[in-house]
Amino acid sequence: MKIQSSVLVHLGFGKYVRSDQVTAVVPIEEDRGPGRRTFVYLEGDDDPIIASRAEDTIVRDLVQEPREVTQARQQQEILQDLLVDLNNVNSTVRRISRDEGSLDLDLLERRIRQVLEK
Repeated sequence: MKIQSSVLVHLGFGKYVRSDQVTAVVPIEEDRGPGRRTFVYLEGDDDPIIASRAEDTIVRDLVQEPREVTQARQQQEILQDLLVDLNNVNSTVRRISRDEGSLDLDLLERRIRQVLEK
């Protein structure tokens, strides 16, 4: 797991911390309750912040990839799958789709390759 740098992590009740400043996440054992679920220790601070969210939720947010990265990866995977499927289309079907349906699978395949190379 890798902590994402400079991402704000919500601790609950309007509290946020930078992900790369968190040094420890410890569940509260005694006097745990609403608004008191987790101690979050920050770099350079001796006293923890009391978070109202559970420790596993905070840790998940600390190591989660930003949404844009996840979406970009999913889009690339879809394009790669499509490229594999296009490679299986024979020349007769390609010709028919181009001439009868105005869908140029060769052009589509080239454009997908260009996008994936970037």
